[in-house]
Amino acid sequence: MVIPTNPPPLTAEEKKVIIGKHTEKPFTGKYDKFYEEGTYLCRQCHAPLYESNSKFNSGCGWPSFDQELPFAVLRIPDTDGRVEIVCAKCNAHLGHVFVGEQFTPNNVRHCVNSISLVFVKKD
Repeated sequence: MVIPTNPPPLTAEEKKVIIGKHTEKPFTGKYDKFYEEGTYLCRQCHAPLYESNSKFNSGCGWPSFDQELPFAVLRIPDTDGRVEIVCAKCNAHLGHVFVGEQFTPNNVRHCVNSISLVFVKKD
């Protein structure tokens, strides 16, 4: 896997989600029903976040992962009672994490905005 360097500047829509902590509409992101083999990176800084083998179809309308790469994602309590997930390297807003839904044996669902990710196909 070759990780691209020097990420391009964020678009206005990317800034709205990644910096402004908004959420893209469900079932509209390019990685919702995307299942190629590779690694998902942070769109803002290109830090590796998730491997494709941790992605699963939760039916929620956003890419779902049940395990992040070690030290890649931080969990931050939201004022609305949910738990936000951000890139550990640059604090980019990724989405939210949910525990106890029983979708996978890990019992965790990282619900991530597609617009917060870049995918790098496995070599």
